[in-house]
Amino acid sequence: MALFEKVLIANRGEIALRIQRACRELGIKTVVVHSTADTEAKYVKLADESVCIGPPPSRESYLNIPAIIAAAEVTDAEAIHPGYGFLSENADFAERVEQSGFQFIGPTAEVIRMMGDKVAAKKAMIAAGVPCVPGSEGALPDDPKEIVRCARAVGYPVIIKAAGGGGGRGMRVVHTEAALINAVNTTKAEAAAAFNNPEVYMEKFLENPRHIEIQILADHHGNVIHLGERDCSMQRRHQKVVEEAPAPGLSQKLRDKIGQRCADACKKIGYRGAGTIEFLFENDEFYFIEMNTRVQVEHPVTEFITGVDIVQEQIRVASGQRLSIRQKDVTFKGHAIECRINAEDPFKFTPSPGRIQTWHMPGGPGIRVDSHAYANYVVPPHYDSMIGKIISYGDTREQAIARMSIALSEVVVEGISTNVPLHRRIMRDTHFEDGGTSIHYLEHMLANDV
Repeated sequence: MALFEKVLIANRGEIALRIQRACRELGIKTVVVHSTADTEAKYVKLADESVCIGPPPSRESYLNIPAIIAAAEVTDAEAIHPGYGFLSENADFAERVEQSGFQFIGPTAEVIRMMGDKVAAKKAMIAAGVPCVPGSEGALPDDPKEIVRCARAVGYPVIIKAAGGGGGRGMRVVHTEAALINAVNTTKAEAAAAFNNPEVYMEKFLENPRHIEIQILADHHGNVIHLGERDCSMQRRHQKVVEEAPAPGLSQKLRDKIGQRCADACKKIGYRGAGTIEFLFENDEFYFIEMNTRVQVEHPVTEFITGVDIVQEQIRVASGQRLSIRQKDVTFKGHAIECRINAEDPFKFTPSPGRIQTWHMPGGPGIRVDSHAYANYVVPPHYDSMIGKIISYGDTREQAIARMSIALSEVVVEGISTNVPLHRRIMRDTHFEDGGTSIHYLEHMLANDV
């Protein structure tokens, strides 16, 4: 089947530029939708067509489904790529896109809905043979005695999670039975308010796990492959800061086993496109936590070590084509690290929007910069603070770290604050250099630095 002739990009920032570049390489024209705050953005200027869909607040622009559909209609786009964030995992949006006669570049609404409900996702993964964290079979019942019985069976500490939650929100750790029922009721109330779904479930709280995820690609023809794993354990408040591939210290046997299980699970649920299955990893055991039904911020590290263009594969699959590569052809070479560059105070983490006066990004062997920013660009205060990513590649992890350290030393950004000093600090941290730190390590490191 032929590729699309024109794709609408329903996102902003560096991912909008990334998708645009993938389309241009494939000979596909692009339409970019944008808010009034992003009129001067690089990807807007570079697009074949652009459509302003509303004022700066996301709900009036990037989350405005009728405006996005209308933009696709007036520009004769054939498909819509949602990027990440915003509407990328909104099943209603995917449904509306398809009902309006466009192709949604992502999985079906049914699969998005299933994976967006953490209880349903866990059930699907257990059925598919993917290891999960011990916990409640489904949503917790209303009966306090049953909740207490479940917690005793799982063993303290436990974590209460919102079924419709994500991004680190809607969860509460409970260390004692005395605090259990109040924690469940509080999380239920928060979940109802934040996600319009009061259901919560219980899991064993792992004390010092790593966060490891598996990248999946699947097409309409039953072909499903995995592109190995990424280690995303360097986090602050459940938000990833540094990611790398492959994960340090994993045996090839363990890597192959979990990768194949994830691929088999995606085949079983009828997945299509790019997706990521996320795990907590402790004592050589993987425990499923969630699946992201979209491209990830950290996809470039996988692209570096496999040579596979994940965004182009998404587009090919959505157009009805087969994956361009089979599992037996996937090879892993070298090591890659990504640092998320945010417009924020590097240690207080307060946002730092405003005009960038000086912008100098690094280069050299093994360095990739994905960013929509430039000198004189105004970082708007309305959106996520990430303004770019620096990715380093080396034959070894040590070389990737060395190249990243050099790259970070070359960065010059004036006019706003960025978290580059934090990344410089991480790259010279001995525990990070050793590899295998837990999801709690960065916050521990920051607390000890103060």
